[in-house]
Amino acid sequence: MAMEMEMEGFLRECERSGDAAYAALKSILEKLENPATRSDARVFLARVQQRFHAKDDADRCFRTYHFRIHDVLLHDFQGFQKRKKLTMMVIPSIFIPEDWSFTFYEGINRHPNSFFKDKTVAELGCGNGWISIALAEKWSPLKVYGLDINPRAVKISWINLFLNALDENGCPIYDGEGKTLLDRVEFHESDLLAYCRKNDIQLERIVGCIPQILNPNPEAMSKMITENASEEFLYSLSNYCALQGFVEDQFGLGLIARAVEEGIEVIKPMGIMVFNIGGRPGQGVCKQLFERRGFHITKLWQTKVMQAADTDISALVEIEKNSHHRFEFFMGLVGDQPICARTAWAFVKSGCRISHALSVYSCQLRQPNQVKTIFEFLRNGFQEVRSSLDLSFDDDSVADEKIPFLAYLASVLKENSFLPYDPPAGSMRFRNLIAGFMKVYHHIPLSADNVTVFPSRSVAIENALRLFSPRLAIVDEHLTRNLPNQWLTSLEIEGTNDELEDIITVIEAPRQSDLMIELIKKLKPQVVITGMAQFEAITTSAFENLLNTTGELGARLFLDISDHFELSSLPGSNGVLKYLAGKILPSHAAILCGLVKNQVYSDLEVAFVVSEDESVYTTLPKTGGLLEGHTALFSQYYYGCLFHELLAFKLADRHPPAERECVDRNSAKLIGFASSAVSALNNAELFVTDHKDNLLIHMDVDQSFLPIPSAVKASIFESFARQNMVESETDVRFGIQQLVRNSYGFPCDGSSEFIFANSQLALFNKLIRCCIQEKGTLLFPSGTNGNYVSVAKFMSANILTVPTQSESGFKLVPDTLASLLGTLTDPWLYLSGPTINPTGLLYNNKEINEILAVCAKYGARVVIDTSFSGLEFRRDGWEGWDLKNCLSSLTCIKASFSVSLLGGLSFELLTGGLEFGFLILNEPTLIDAFSTLPSLGRPHSTVKYAIKKLLGLRGRKSQQFFQVMDEQKDVLRSRSDCLMKTLRSCGWDVVGCCGGVSMVAKPTAYLGKMLKLDDFEAKLDETNFREAVLKATGLCINSGSWTGIPNHCRLAFALDNSEFERALQCIARFKKLVLEN
Repeated sequence: MAMEMEMEGFLRECERSGDAAYAALKSILEKLENPATRSDARVFLARVQQRFHAKDDADRCFRTYHFRIHDVLLHDFQGFQKRKKLTMMVIPSIFIPEDWSFTFYEGINRHPNSFFKDKTVAELGCGNGWISIALAEKWSPLKVYGLDINPRAVKISWINLFLNALDENGCPIYDGEGKTLLDRVEFHESDLLAYCRKNDIQLERIVGCIPQILNPNPEAMSKMITENASEEFLYSLSNYCALQGFVEDQFGLGLIARAVEEGIEVIKPMGIMVFNIGGRPGQGVCKQLFERRGFHITKLWQTKVMQAADTDISALVEIEKNSHHRFEFFMGLVGDQPICARTAWAFVKSGCRISHALSVYSCQLRQPNQVKTIFEFLRNGFQEVRSSLDLSFDDDSVADEKIPFLAYLASVLKENSFLPYDPPAGSMRFRNLIAGFMKVYHHIPLSADNVTVFPSRSVAIENALRLFSPRLAIVDEHLTRNLPNQWLTSLEIEGTNDELEDIITVIEAPRQSDLMIELIKKLKPQVVITGMAQFEAITTSAFENLLNTTGELGARLFLDISDHFELSSLPGSNGVLKYLAGKILPSHAAILCGLVKNQVYSDLEVAFVVSEDESVYTTLPKTGGLLEGHTALFSQYYYGCLFHELLAFKLADRHPPAERECVDRNSAKLIGFASSAVSALNNAELFVTDHKDNLLIHMDVDQSFLPIPSAVKASIFESFARQNMVESETDVRFGIQQLVRNSYGFPCDGSSEFIFANSQLALFNKLIRCCIQEKGTLLFPSGTNGNYVSVAKFMSANILTVPTQSESGFKLVPDTLASLLGTLTDPWLYLSGPTINPTGLLYNNKEINEILAVCAKYGARVVIDTSFSGLEFRRDGWEGWDLKNCLSSLTCIKASFSVSLLGGLSFELLTGGLEFGFLILNEPTLIDAFSTLPSLGRPHSTVKYAIKKLLGLRGRKSQQFFQVMDEQKDVLRSRSDCLMKTLRSCGWDVVGCCGGVSMVAKPTAYLGKMLKLDDFEAKLDETNFREAVLKATGLCINSGSWTGIPNHCRLAFALDNSEFERALQCIARFKKLVLEN
């Protein structure tokens, strides 16, 4: 009797409203959660169900009392208890099981019993919890987390869990392992996987049946979700979703996309996700959602279901209106021809029903650890890149190559605030990987020192020839395409004319070794560069014949093995590498290899040269670094990943490497390095490599080591994440044209020639060649970046220095320039500006006008280098340049006068170590001359894509981008002030700077003083000051011979914070060593 009275009171309360019914049910749940009252509460619910057992009664209960308890019939016997049904409660504010969820369960049911057994599972959008409970009952998972954003759904799910964990008498129902459903299932309020992410729950299975239609009333989705919200709003959460910020939003799949990406975070590496996907957007779109995020997918089940009558599809009609996409519906269940959303909407309005396909997809990450790394990177501030990410590949070999690289790239960009500045020989990591591959797969005990990296094979060949500058070289006809035409047409074979010391004659030869050897014996070249025919490359004999012949004649041999070098875990037989496994490479020989064989980018190239002659492997990198700049960092990263993947699963060689034979050859005297090259390299003050026990501080490089903006990192990653880029996405001409017009007022139009390269040094190298061809004289103001002067000296260009004075801040003065130009017939002038490197001072508009007026009068070809501009941090009274007005106002112009603009973008776009050089030519004869030069190493499409993105941000005056630029200028201003203060306090005379990343200062107090160290003792002067500072403190600076200003050193200050502090300490320590001892 008491229970009957309790039931009547309960029903009266429920009858009042849906909210009242929910409150009454919450009271029941509280009793179920209390072990002391749990059994009685379960018996009470059994009596309620019995009262409304018939279907009509249950429906009346739902209408009158706002809840219903009914049975969900299962297709087969369920679980240990062999249940045929589950007992479930529903209320109006939560999703009521219907065709959608039954189809989903049918798809899940197709998995074998082991699929969920002892697994940790989460169900997204669990509604009233029936699938989570059915899954736990049948497959005995370790734990099922039923998750729903609707708080009322979670409460009802808990009630349903108790309804099925206890029998009608309130007794627990145990399974074969002695557990109840209460041990296996939990329900939690959660926006998708927020609960699991917050609590660091790693899942083995994720299943989900969640909304896939945008709410036609977007504002409704912005309401706060609480259990006190209206029933209508809470129910709408089951049918509609809001915009999620994913590209899939346009198809109504944004919520699924977010669920998948959140799932990647918490799914275990071998975990599997199963989702119910409506076929309205089309099967291709549904599959692409998973595949582009790195999943293999399997369609488990597909059927047609009627479109829910209470779901408004007008949002899909609007999407069709604004795009080319067409959704897929069907007229009734029997229709087999799809109709679009607009037609379906009209059909519904006429009183008819429509259907759509419904599929259940099972998906598993193809390379889980790498994909997780990628998405972890994207979550940390790079969400805007998600729409560009595409990890879908038709060819598994492409996926196996690209996904690990993207993961490595993500790690590098995440873990490093700036990109490293590598030595001229290339990235130490990359060279170690090459050496490791040679050792593990070919048993050749090389070290990283033996390996020199170049941007391409053709660059390596040209650099080698310039280093040795032979009178006669024989080059394989397949390798001459990018050599200077002058070398290929010269007839100075005998080399009797001393004036032609720097003219190289190249004879093309067939690749077949016997014919090559015959030519070598007859012509006696000083350098031979050749490949090998396929049939000869298998054994060592052809290579040994070439070694013997060139060794006897004293010729340098560079053997190209590019065509036969395999990046494979099962590399084929290679005679050259087989030889090197047993014998040390003779001093006159080197191995050349161009890496172009990858599965993704047919035009992505890196080359390396292997030598075991110390003089070669220490000098060749300096040549490349001086003439070409650094090899593109991300190209090295890409091939480095391929080497790493091949080395990762190989065990270390348990046996020491075999002793290799040293072949003693009685060879003729070898050609040495060209005298101009030796002189230039000795004075170039190139990168000093860190010692193992002493990390050096580099104030002698032009790169900024300030933090790279997130926009730069995003552009770099996106450039590799994209697939199928079109040419317009990598065309940077307009962006650079806009940049130079806005920044310098430089005139350029359709007739201007834009040339791009991996670095501005490579372009300057080619400009020097044009100057040499015109028999011109290249003028450098004293106070010019020493690397540029060294390049000109290396190339044996005719150069002159234009004196500058401290009174003018070591700027070029028109009168001094005019006095020199008047004595020359074909003058060229190199000018760094507006920011002068290395002094950091600025040319104002008036000063550049006066300089160009003098140059126009004498017909000089002017090369303005803007590479070091863009970071002007003291602009008082400086208004920038207007070169267009300047050039148009010139009156006295000699015909040969021209102005070319050379530039790099690392300062303008804050790209740090991502180099990109451009050159703009306006003078027709110079354009023609440049076009006759060998082709340059062009920036890869990925680099151009990233640069275009950044140019777009700058062109649109992105507030965030310019804010970061202003912040970096503030840092540089502060750094320059701090460095000046420290230097002056330590006895230096400093030239104050206004922009860029470096300044010059004279160590006045130190000159003439003695310094005695363990490995250094001398009176300090310009010739030894750099060495003294380096050996005493580990600080690298540039000397007065490099700056061109007597006794004035260059110090770069765009260092990492900790490095900058260490640099200041080094300066103070040097003072103590010299002045206070």
